[in-house]
Amino acid sequence: MIDKSVPFAKLKMIHPAGTEIPDFPLPNGFRFVFYQNGDEKSWARIETSVDEFDNEFAALMRFKDDFYPADELPKRCLFIENPEGEKIATATAWWAYIGEERRAWLHWVSVDPNYQGLGLGKALSSRVTKLMRELDGDVDFYLSTQTWSHVAISIYEKCGWQPTDEEVLYGRKLRGHYKKALKILEKIKKTG
Repeated sequence: MIDKSVPFAKLKMIHPAGTEIPDFPLPNGFRFVFYQNGDEKSWARIETSVDEFDNEFAALMRFKDDFYPADELPKRCLFIENPEGEKIATATAWWAYIGEERRAWLHWVSVDPNYQGLGLGKALSSRVTKLMRELDGDVDFYLSTQTWSHVAISIYEKCGWQPTDEEVLYGRKLRGHYKKALKILEKIKKTG
């Protein structure tokens, strides 16, 4: 869940080329499955459950905006299913263009709050980072997050990700967010 009780700052993270990707297995009974047509509804439900969107319709609209061309989804969008076959977590090995350069991005990592604390976030982040390496090669990978997702940031760090002071995120300047984010995260670690 997003923790809006802490100050907000954007944070860009990098998984540098050559960095080890640790293996975090799924708990028994859970499994990874790739996107199939119609799974955008599960994606919208999961993303709405973690407060990324006010409602599932808004989430579906963002899904359609972010994931084009859709023919890439069956090999890049991953879900975790619970033992009953319900999709309860998702992440995508996507990309973004910075000028003419295409960069690999870990995109929209979320675990339904009813399943948080089981190690699913670590397993999912690790598996999708490995998927990025399989699909995009051993290059620098990126993700965008914010201090409100400080629990997720600690999970990313366990998977080899680290904050970067690169000032541009999706073509926009961060304008000091990096330093602000690090101060907020340090305070959380001290009090947490």
